[in-house]
Amino acid sequence: MHMPLTRPNRFNADQQETDMLELGVCYYPEQWPREKWEEDARRMVELGLAWVRIGEFAWAKIEPRPGEFHWEWLDDAIDVLGSAGLKVILGTPTAAPPKWLIDRHPDILPVDVNGVVRKFGARRHYCFSSRAYRVEAARITDAMAERYGGHAFVHAWQTDNEYGDHDTIYSYSAEAERAFRLWLAERYGTTDELNRAWGTAFWAMNYNSFDEIELPNNLVEEPSPTHIVDFIRFSSDQVKSFNKVQVDIIRGHAPGRPVTHNFMSHNTDFDHYKVGEDIDIASWDVYPMGGLLNGRLSADDKGRYLRVGDPDQPAFNHDLYRTVGRGRVWVMEQQPGPVNWAAHNQSPADGMVRLWTWLAYAHGVDMVNYFRWRQVPFAQEQFHAGLLLPNSEPDQGYLEVAQVAEEMKLLPKGEARGKAKVAILLDYNSRWATRALPQGRTYSAAATALDWYSTVSRLGVDVDFIGQHSNLEGYQLVLAPDLVIANQAFVEKLAKSEAKVLFGPRSGSKTEDMHIPEGLPPGPLAALIDVSVARVESLPEFHEELVLYGNETYPSGIWRETVRTSETVLATFEGEYRNGAPALVGNDRARYLAATAQGDFLRKVINDALGWASVEALADLGDLRITRRGKLNFAFNYGKEQADVPAGAAATFHVGGRKLGPVDVAIWTE
Repeated sequence: MHMPLTRPNRFNADQQETDMLELGVCYYPEQWPREKWEEDARRMVELGLAWVRIGEFAWAKIEPRPGEFHWEWLDDAIDVLGSAGLKVILGTPTAAPPKWLIDRHPDILPVDVNGVVRKFGARRHYCFSSRAYRVEAARITDAMAERYGGHAFVHAWQTDNEYGDHDTIYSYSAEAERAFRLWLAERYGTTDELNRAWGTAFWAMNYNSFDEIELPNNLVEEPSPTHIVDFIRFSSDQVKSFNKVQVDIIRGHAPGRPVTHNFMSHNTDFDHYKVGEDIDIASWDVYPMGGLLNGRLSADDKGRYLRVGDPDQPAFNHDLYRTVGRGRVWVMEQQPGPVNWAAHNQSPADGMVRLWTWLAYAHGVDMVNYFRWRQVPFAQEQFHAGLLLPNSEPDQGYLEVAQVAEEMKLLPKGEARGKAKVAILLDYNSRWATRALPQGRTYSAAATALDWYSTVSRLGVDVDFIGQHSNLEGYQLVLAPDLVIANQAFVEKLAKSEAKVLFGPRSGSKTEDMHIPEGLPPGPLAALIDVSVARVESLPEFHEELVLYGNETYPSGIWRETVRTSETVLATFEGEYRNGAPALVGNDRARYLAATAQGDFLRKVINDALGWASVEALADLGDLRITRRGKLNFAFNYGKEQADVPAGAAATFHVGGRKLGPVDVAIWTE
């Protein structure tokens, strides 16, 4: 039967914190025999799960032929799950349009950078600019929200699924080209202004009409960097507008029910802050094993952390998406075991699912949802673990979730993540600028930012992420590892704040139009620190620069700048090339780093900056990580040896103790 709204929803869009961590699971009733549903729902509740996500890939099951809706199975599934005591998160099914729709409107399909149409047969096979698809996506969202918007068991909604997965933000289709031309006309007004911004006087690239403009792919040489960045900005705006249509439809039918989207790890293909403006909760999908193999660490460190993952990659994203969600963040998919999609798919160590769950809660996450309930014995993800094996026996993840559910009972309720004293600036425009003009094959803004974050974390200091739009009140130190495009409003906000700021190399090096600032870099940042960048170098990995900082010499690499300054020189380059040139300069409010810093050099730079900003730090924690949520303190051991937890003498341990074994968690109050 289809349940009417008979009881109030416990959640609403204004709620900021739950009383305690809640757990959930992703479930696909359409993939399992009907006779399993009640047993599955019962076992979920017995395990301690409160939430269940369904529906995000069910369009062909809901509407197998045009206009022919089969709601009965979904009505039944929601009623079975809800009657067992589970709160349903219902996903709009637009990440996988059905074959009949593609056949009717082939211009829905995206086109890759080589001009090849990406065919039906998997998922995310749509172009955000397709007018036909926007109509159809709104239609199915409206039909679903109208039917279930007031349902007693549907407590939250997810739009689509993983924007950006499989490189699907940028489409080079005719529909995208049409929409891009309209976007450019609105942005620039005239082709004269566009020609100025794009620098088309270079290589005779002048345009006389917006209709002459093509997409920046399959060129003989690279296009104008402004052309590239504008295409990325356009594509980001397409994601935002596509998502907002769904959010508005859902809110019209389901007022008071929170709407989320499940973002991805370290994806900067679009502006998450802007998409986050339209949702109530930011969620993201946590897969540390693949994140390790695809990540920043050396081969030796990847081997050392093979079964625990990069210690800082999940926490980085928890903190980022907490900002995207304006304080509200969920994990929509938590890896429960080996996955199927990475170059290699190692198993996490026993205990890591529990550790990742508590790590999420420590960083402000209110709900952790595991992917998936049962390992599926068919199709593309047969090797992707679930909480249950394909034969329904509990797998290792199930046992660890049960342990978390019991440990939850030991903690005080209502503890919220507080504001940090240190903020790291992540600016999407700046990320796109370095993508368009990397000036070196080994330069990675993403790896640099994670290095800075990791260094702060190893010193036991909590971090918030900010954008240039953010309020700076309460921060003592702002870290800006890669602020390539600095806007004037942010500079003025920094000047009025009480925060000290450390800028990394390349800061302020480009204008909004992707030009070198008129007065040389760092452009508007020169109002905060007297620095002028006269030359930049990207350096090969086999070369090592040396920096003298205090009484120690540190290696540096991949990026070096020649700066002119009247500020105090804190560190200098040493060696045969321009020996004694400034490498780090500063005044009482701002510091500028003219080199890429890693390892001991970066720890020295960050540690000194923390002291300069009067932020208390611990000694280097190595493989241990410490963080706080309200009165609760958390320690996580990613190493292979027992570690000492730096708790006070009067600490009360709720989970674990002062001696923390490998892959273990301690939780205490002082």
